[in-house]
Order: sequence, then structure tokens, then C-alpha cells
Amino acid sequence: MDFDVLVIGAGPGGYHAAIRAAQLGLRVACAEREAVGGVCLNVGCIPTKALLHAGEQIAAARHAADFGLTFGEQKMDIAKLNGWKDGIVKKLTGGVGALFKANKITHLIGEASFVDAHTVKVGDKTYTAGSFIIATGSEPAKLPGLDVNQVDIVDSTGALVMPDPVPARMLCVGGGVIGFEFSHVYNNMGSAVKVIEFLPNVIPGADADAVKEFAKSMTKQGIKIETQTKANKAEKKSDGIHVELESVKTGEKRTEVFDRVLVAVGRRPRTDGLNVAAAGVHVTDRGFIPADQQQRTNISHIYSVGDVAGNPMLAHKAMKEGLVAAEVIAGKPSAQDAVAIPGVVYTSPELAWVGLTEQEAKDKGYKVKTGTFPLSASGRAMTLQQTDGFVKMVVEADTDLLLGVHIVGPHASDLLGEAGLALEMAATATDIALTIHAHPTLGESVLEAAEAVHKQAIHIMNR
Repeated sequence: MDFDVLVIGAGPGGYHAAIRAAQLGLRVACAEREAVGGVCLNVGCIPTKALLHAGEQIAAARHAADFGLTFGEQKMDIAKLNGWKDGIVKKLTGGVGALFKANKITHLIGEASFVDAHTVKVGDKTYTAGSFIIATGSEPAKLPGLDVNQVDIVDSTGALVMPDPVPARMLCVGGGVIGFEFSHVYNNMGSAVKVIEFLPNVIPGADADAVKEFAKSMTKQGIKIETQTKANKAEKKSDGIHVELESVKTGEKRTEVFDRVLVAVGRRPRTDGLNVAAAGVHVTDRGFIPADQQQRTNISHIYSVGDVAGNPMLAHKAMKEGLVAAEVIAGKPSAQDAVAIPGVVYTSPELAWVGLTEQEAKDKGYKVKTGTFPLSASGRAMTLQQTDGFVKMVVEADTDLLLGVHIVGPHASDLLGEAGLALEMAATATDIALTIHAHPTLGESVLEAAEAVHKQAIHIMNR
């Protein structure tokens, strides 16, 4: 065999797998048809967060007068903004490339296609390996009637290129994580933004109370939200893009005009050209390549990790699965056994959660207690001028076992780390309440939510 393991795809799942396999002494190759870092580093997580940060600075400057700071007229250099964002991407992807070299990983440039169960073709060459890790990721899902051209009608990749001037009217089709993050960016940069969602609620999968608080804050900032609404078709005319919207409940149709339309209706696994049938690998009707807890597919020496392996399609889930696959190939007793996988919407305020929602806990038969601490009672949140939101804790009533934590507020994604560790260690609400948290911090809100479970929070009335 040319290699002990050949990883197909250099996104978060793939490059984590390749590096861990090399660390464990295996001969490793990683094939990538586009750029190392995958969607996340190149056209996903990282550049999106860069634009979110830029937009939040604009919003912060607007509100600085509240505490006595005034600035001159705001101006945006769109070319410089796009260049700064792209510079961050280049630095990070370059870093992954350097790690490949340092770990003696053979980087194969080109599209990989299986010839048989132990052979792939990359470009015009074939390579053999004892094991394979499929980490080909995902791509934006398409929507009939809205043809993406990456200019007027864009997906998440096209939306990353901020146009000059910023579009005056923006429609986001899809009220999920991606849709709201881009809506927040464009809203902060001056667009009038509308989000439509087919389902009754936005951010499916998040706790109902948290979603309600999140949507209230987004609306307060000027983003219009319409649920149970769909977009049927779009046509570009001299005055903009005419989009036919339809109420899911009543069937009533109307046409509204926008300058840019973002299609953010989810993602689909990327397996085109991989020819996994030649290796005997099973693919579901939806295009996923399912795997067990050790990331093995139905072919024992072929592994699947990340988005292509199934939901949730999250970079941090892919990273963990990549490490597991590499460790199993190296003979280690490894498995994907996480208690819970966190989810985050990186807007301002952020919406972050880990573990069970209140309704999920009830559906599973738990006797549930909750504790909620509003950030309006947090001194640190006040000093940040970010008091929208709360920390909500879901607990099993009889044992006090922590089941889930849901946060709306500044730095919610960072606060979630404590909650994730607590879930993994089977902590109780009392364990968190007894842990001294630094003052004044946002983290104290997690402590007070734990105390609120037992109606002992200090800084609110416990009802």
C-alpha cells in the first residue's frame, strides 16, 4: 500500500484526521480538490465570523453616544473589508498547510475517486491505502425557482463577498443559523433585511424560550421575521429582484422587491464524483455516508466523518469524528460518545445551546425543573450594553442532574464550554451553583441560573 490511511477532504474533519493519524505514526495522505481548510476555513465559519465582527463594530459605534463617545461619519471601505476577511482565511489555511508539512502528510491536489475498495484516483494518478477516511463535507442546498448566480441571488458562499454599495434591501430565505448570521451582518452594514422561514419557528432544534428571546432581539435590531412563509420564484427587473412569497398557512401570494436574495435553506452532503459504489460503500437516499460510533462505514476499512456522515453538520462535530477515525485506524480504543454536541448562532446576542431542550427532556420522560437568569440583572452585561437574553438551565427534578443549557446573550458560545463539560461529567445544578465564579463576569449568569433551579438566585426574585 502507498499509505496506511488516505483522507479524502481537508476540511475540519479531514485535516484533524490526517494530523492525528500522522501523530500516531501512520503514513498519511490527504486529497483535496479545492483548498485546505474546507468550507469552514475558506467560505464558512471563519470568514463569516470576520464579517460579523466588522458589523458589530459598526453597531457598537452607533450606540457609543449612549455613554458619551461620539465619532465622525461612518465610512466603509468595502474592498478593504473583503481583503481583511480574505487575509484571515489565507493565514489560517496556510497554517493548515504548514501543519501538513510538519507532520509529513502527503498533500494530494485534485478530486479523489474510488477505483476499488483499496484504490483511489486523484488527478491522473492512482494510490492505494490500507484505510480511507471520507471527509468530503457538504454544499449549500438548492431551492427550485431561485437560481443562484452569486451576484443578485446568492448562497452562503456568494454572500461572503460584500458588494459595493451594500444592498439596500435584502431577503434571506431560511431562518436557520446561516440565514441569521448573514442577516445580522447585512443589517448592521445598512441593509433592510427580511428573513422568511417555512417552519413555524426559526432556528429549528433550539429551545423554544431561547428562540423567542433571540427573535425578539433580532426584531428590535430591525430584522423582519416571517415564519410559515416560502419563496416560490424570483425575477430580476430594472428596479430589483421580484420575489413571489407565499403564506404556508393560507396560500396567499404576494410579490416583494429586493436588491439581493440569500438562499440559506440548509446543506447537502458532497459525494459527487467520489464513486463510492466502486468501493461498495453504502450511501443513503439523501446522499449521506453513515458510520458507526467508530466512524466505520459498512466497509470496515473505510470511514466517514463530518457533514457527509450525517447531521448535525457542524465543524466541531467533524473535528471530533476525524480524531476518532484516525485513532481507531491506529488501533486505539476510541469512539464518538459525546453526551451532547453544542450549537451556536454567532449573532449579537448569540444563541447557544448544549444538551436537551425543555420539551425534548419532557418528551424523553424526565421530570423537569428549570432555572432562568436574565442578563438584565447582570452587572457585567450592563457594562457591555448587552442585556438582551438569559441563561436557562434544564434539570432532572428528582436527581438535580443537568440535562441542557440554553443561552441568549453576549459571548454565549464561550459560556457554553462550562455547560458542555458539566454535561459530560454528569454534573448537577448544585455542582455548578457551588462553584465560585469570578465577579463581575457573564459566567456568573450560569451560576445564578443554577441557583434559580432551586429558587435561590441572589440577583432576581425567585418565583
